[in-house]
Amino acid sequence: MNIYLISQYENTGFNTYNTAVVIAESEEAAQLTHPSGEEEWIDESWADPEDIEVELLGEAVEGSRAGVLCASFHTG
Repeated sequence: MNIYLISQYENTGFNTYNTAVVIAESEEAAQLTHPSGEEEWIDESWADPEDIEVELLGEAVEGSRAGVLCASFHTG
């Protein structure tokens, strides 16, 4: 498992996420992670997976579970 920074620049208004730090098995899995922690989403608070930028930050500690560590949300 790795730690990734995921970012999006498509939805930049109020009530949107712009970044999150997540633990995932792969870059592709990180790209499919919604910062809210929900498995599926149909809203404008995030972007489509193909618009998500993924940056490897490091390796997670053994035994870590996949999920969101922290996220940045712009309220409005």
